[in-house]
Amino acid sequence: MDETVREPFLWDEYSDQPYQLKDRSFKKMMRKRELLSLIKTFLISIIVLPVSLFLMPFVRRKTIDTDNFFAISVNLDKEPSLTPELLKELEVGHILVRCKLWEMDKLQELNDFILACKAQEVTVNILQDREHIDDLKLLEEDLRKIFSSLPAKRFQIGSTINRAKWGFFSVDEYNRFYKIAYRLQQNEFPKIKLIGSGVIDFEYHFTAHTLFNFDNYKYDGVASLLYVDRRGAPENTQMGFNLLDKIALLSTMIWLSPKSKNRLYLTETNWPLKGTAPYAPTSEYECVDEESYADYLVRYYLLAFASQQVDAVCWHQLIAPGYGLIDNREGIRKRKAFYAFKTLLSFIKGSQFLRLDIKRGYHILQCLKDDKLIQIHWSLEKKVIKNEDYFDAYSRNGLKITDDEITVFTNPIYLQIKD
Repeated sequence: MDETVREPFLWDEYSDQPYQLKDRSFKKMMRKRELLSLIKTFLISIIVLPVSLFLMPFVRRKTIDTDNFFAISVNLDKEPSLTPELLKELEVGHILVRCKLWEMDKLQELNDFILACKAQEVTVNILQDREHIDDLKLLEEDLRKIFSSLPAKRFQIGSTINRAKWGFFSVDEYNRFYKIAYRLQQNEFPKIKLIGSGVIDFEYHFTAHTLFNFDNYKYDGVASLLYVDRRGAPENTQMGFNLLDKIALLSTMIWLSPKSKNRLYLTETNWPLKGTAPYAPTSEYECVDEESYADYLVRYYLLAFASQQVDAVCWHQLIAPGYGLIDNREGIRKRKAFYAFKTLLSFIKGSQFLRLDIKRGYHILQCLKDDKLIQIHWSLEKKVIKNEDYFDAYSRNGLKITDDEITVFTNPIYLQIKD
């Protein structure tokens, strides 16, 4: 690859993402070249978004398979020998694995890693680089190798398409990229599933362009990197939209689109952690402490589950010093969020959603598991409830609560109703 092309796109091994682009003249040149696509994005969004907002209340909820709803991202370069045992401890059966197009020499190693994880569901996220965006023939050759080599049925094509540092400067560039994968699926790999779009954050004008255009391709589902970390708690709003609202709007766009099956995968989300620079992917201002991180993880999953419009949520990721469930800087240290995630799965995996009630910031989610009613309580203001004889109460991390009174606050409490 030409070094003049490679240079602006350098990978940060600490935060697992590209460095910010510093070559302003290069960015200006590329955006000028893609000006027509940016105009199309604007025009499409001013039609699609208002219509989707109007139709949000009419979208039906789906029946969610909770065995595959809980997913987690694992990386080949993050303790690969320990990862399978950690996944077994969590009892999570759906993993997402990154495949970097600039590391094609690691395909066999990645294949062995995926097999060792013994996951029931595997999603491979194929990360782009500028070389493969510019050279579509090379992209076709390498995608063929990936589809042939890796033991996965679902592939996410591209990621973070609305950030220039990740390689794409327009949706049209992404559409050309995705069409190569789609043609391979149709002609050579009909059994695999392709999910796409891959927009990060609440920037649905880009999503609209990926879902409404005249390009010849379709998605088997839509991937979204729906971070809400810059707003603090998952219940907080952005332009009047909380997490449930954002999911509902995105789900409506997918429902209306002729491009995609009605499946939504939130393939990346987390909160950065205080005091972990340079591993944190944001500034210290956006970082949270480990207690809040564990609370936010559970509540994000519960809200997404309650929407009944999300097929899977993938936490990013199992092992990462700046934002993962485990810190591996000095050995293996399982954070509070690791145990919170484990407890969440033990109560919700395999359950049937019943309802979510919200009153003045007090949340009660109810579901049915093994014919037993489970309630999960949390509140944005402190409340006290009596520990009754007709239920067993458990903390966010799975410890039984025996006190006569239970303080309900930002850390969710599980109530298992007795027969």
